[in-house]
Amino acid sequence: MATITFEKAQRWYPGADVPAVPGIDLEIRDGEFMVLVGPSGCGKSTTLRMLAGLEEVNSGKIFIGDRDITNLPPKDRDIAMVFQNYALYPHMTVAENMGFALKMAKIPAAEREKRVQEAAEILGLVEFLDRKPKALSGGQRQRVAMGRAIVRSPQVFCMDEPLSNLDAKMRVQTRTDIAKLQADLGVTTVYVTHDQVEAMTMGDRVAVMKLGELQQVDTPLGLYDRPVNLFVAGFIGSPQMNLLEATAQEGQAKIGDYLVPVDETAAKKMKGNITVGVRPEAWRIVSENEGGLPVRVTVVEELGADAFVYGSSGVAGTPNNIIVRVTGRDKVHKGETIHVTTDPHHVHVFDTATGERLSD
Repeated sequence: MATITFEKAQRWYPGADVPAVPGIDLEIRDGEFMVLVGPSGCGKSTTLRMLAGLEEVNSGKIFIGDRDITNLPPKDRDIAMVFQNYALYPHMTVAENMGFALKMAKIPAAEREKRVQEAAEILGLVEFLDRKPKALSGGQRQRVAMGRAIVRSPQVFCMDEPLSNLDAKMRVQTRTDIAKLQADLGVTTVYVTHDQVEAMTMGDRVAVMKLGELQQVDTPLGLYDRPVNLFVAGFIGSPQMNLLEATAQEGQAKIGDYLVPVDETAAKKMKGNITVGVRPEAWRIVSENEGGLPVRVTVVEELGADAFVYGSSGVAGTPNNIIVRVTGRDKVHKGETIHVTTDPHHVHVFDTATGERLSD
């Protein structure tokens, strides 16, 4: 069983005023693809490196299955790491790179070749086995780095932003390949990224981090539909959620002269200053006399099947940009003013001071 358990695992760098990771509690299931996501400096890579044995754990414990690995050297943890920069040996062929760890472990040559061949077939690298890394594209090099991890048959894969050096098209293709590969192999995987689109499309569950602390751990849809606080609401989603400053008034959220309907749970809890969140696709366009929020259109991003309308409202409490998703056939033009509204079950309400979710 390759479950992973962090029990108040803390990393405090020498000379730092505060810990990079104050004490993380996280359980990762056997065979799960867990993504750690957050902005730069949030402690996600440090958490991964503590698991891999590349960073000291100052207090707390880390377990793989029932085995306490907190103080074990990296080579004894049965973990394979895939790095951002591939870390391939330029003087070795693809086959030699993939089999190097097995050679160091004194695995017989016949067994090495068999495992390398099997991994190459899984990754579509058979025809490149005799080439050197410089003769490969970025995506192919990353697949070689994956192959080097696969041949070891580890209990856990650790992946530290493995796609960040690839161009946009190659990133989309490779993230699909990695997700499929992990599902086929069933190896417990911890994947670090700052890209929330990557996190949402790849992870079985996603852990959102801020300043070394977990904000929320849930499925991608769980994060999207029920963010627990303002940070998660603003971080998850592309384009991001519209966050509007409002005042609680008789069970409704008041933004300027516009009243936003909210669900019953939020209506009972909210008071004073609140923040209302609306996803771009949750707005619907209405006529002016229906009393919607006015949005003056500044940019329309045509994407074919749908479009994103960027505009500003001019109503106190609204952000500089309001984003509305419409179908590609809705005729919205730069410079015009549209009116939008939404339904109570699409509205996320947060306490502005604490950031806590008030909605159901």
